[in-house]
Amino acid sequence: MNPEINAKAEAWLSPTFDETTQKEVKKLIEQDSEELTESFYKNLEFGTGGMRGIMGVGTNRINKYTLGKNTQGLSNYLKEAFLGKPLKVAIAYDCRNNSKELAQVVADVFSANDIQVYLFSDLRATPELSFAVKHLDCHCGIVLTASHNPPEYNGYKVYWQDGGQLVPPQDSEIVAEIERLDYSAVNFDAKKEHITYIDKDVDEAFIKASLENGSFSELDKHRDDVTIVFTPLHGTSITIIPDVLEGAGYKNVHIVEEQRKPDGNFPTVKSPNPEEPEALKMAMDLAEEKNADIVIGTDPDCDRLGIAVRDNSGKLVLLNGNQTMVVMTDFLLENYFANNTAKGNEFVGSTIVSTPMMETLAKSYDIECKLGLTGFKWIAKMIVDYPNQKFIGGGEESFGFMVGDFVRDKDAVTATLLACEIVTKAKKEGSSFFKKLQDLYVKHGFFKEDLTSLVKKGISGAEEIKQTMIDLRENPLTTINGEKIVKIDDYASSKSLKVSTGESTDIDIPKANVLIYHTDQGSRIAARPSGTEPKIKFYISVNDNAESLEDLKKVEEKLDAKIAGILKELGI
Repeated sequence: MNPEINAKAEAWLSPTFDETTQKEVKKLIEQDSEELTESFYKNLEFGTGGMRGIMGVGTNRINKYTLGKNTQGLSNYLKEAFLGKPLKVAIAYDCRNNSKELAQVVADVFSANDIQVYLFSDLRATPELSFAVKHLDCHCGIVLTASHNPPEYNGYKVYWQDGGQLVPPQDSEIVAEIERLDYSAVNFDAKKEHITYIDKDVDEAFIKASLENGSFSELDKHRDDVTIVFTPLHGTSITIIPDVLEGAGYKNVHIVEEQRKPDGNFPTVKSPNPEEPEALKMAMDLAEEKNADIVIGTDPDCDRLGIAVRDNSGKLVLLNGNQTMVVMTDFLLENYFANNTAKGNEFVGSTIVSTPMMETLAKSYDIECKLGLTGFKWIAKMIVDYPNQKFIGGGEESFGFMVGDFVRDKDAVTATLLACEIVTKAKKEGSSFFKKLQDLYVKHGFFKEDLTSLVKKGISGAEEIKQTMIDLRENPLTTINGEKIVKIDDYASSKSLKVSTGESTDIDIPKANVLIYHTDQGSRIAARPSGTEPKIKFYISVNDNAESLEDLKKVEEKLDAKIAGILKELGI
């Protein structure tokens, strides 16, 4: 047994921790050294999507004490940041096991620190929490969620007063404040007079804002022509998306009944992740039965969405996040410039590992596409950093999209409505969502992406991931699949290397453990350890020109072969 880990565990046998917790820790010490090590070898860390972890006892687990310590540290920080001001926070939680109880713990600690708490009375979608922070003029917000992680996980996401997730410098300053604390310093003694439960008033305001941003009046007479299949995948979206679709005028909405009820065990799916085709199988089957035009599935906290639409032969096909994002962005820009005189200060947002097609698309409208690191907090930060520019919309490859700036996080509620509006308008014009995507490929070039993740669990897995990134930096590729590497962007050092000359230039984006190779044929290979899951991700993007719609199949086969060749050489 590692003496340091043993000492950390034994500290949890003190009266600071309740009797049940002490018993569980004692059992680990006596009977399960491997689980004890996993539970105590480090403290849970904030990643790209906040803090996520397996529920259980220990410093590396989600529990009353780790979240209590987070909240105490955050309370201390808020009092310093907003010296002398009456403080307000909003709290929401999703369908996960223990989310409601943990949300109450968080509310209790804030209230014990004389901070006014607005706590949702029941589970709510994450984007509604982002909206509520601004709507209620709060200084920060918390949502208890682990997004699409497995059932044993939960998490803690922190939002700042603009409604966006924590970014520098607040993130590191708050972490430092939390790490200075001992667990005995956490005040769990709630002051109930400081806790207000919220529900319908905020719901109605959020629905109204979603309809204003995501629906288009010229389609009012045509929504009856569209049939929608929707699944919340046992998550929180059931509390809001049906109401938004109904408010827009969609009547032919069919919900997958087996997946309607919120359930943190996600009994009908292996993973409640709309990025994975298997998660949408029941919805796809229902769509065939109902002859639906579109299938939409959302993840447990309702910030990501997966979409299936009919191709030119009438077959339902699943789209990836990059494909959905470019169609949505083009639709928003087309509508915006049709109804507004261009001012030249508009922009869209995306991330460094998402499709480069976003930049090409923005250029065609003569506007800017700003790029940030992975994580929607960076797109939300763009709105704060460039107040004199107008944000139209933005997205990332991992199935997230944001319409306008009334929510400052990826928002599957308004994005679901927007997707249905695109289908409605296309159908009215004798086209389709799929055909709109094909038209964009012919106009701007066929961009195709692939994401491959290698899961590496536990301490040994973390070391493997670390070593893989070291190898890619210290022994960089010079060619891949017959293509010459011409540029290497290392976001850890903030340097971009031009391989032919050895010339290095600065990257004006915050540091991150991401490495991107660029080839002479326009291909791009990015490697990035996940900030919230035990995996390393490889993002591949290839592209080629397609002269016509008839040419698309041949070009796609060529691009598929390129991706296969790159993956083979990477050994994954």
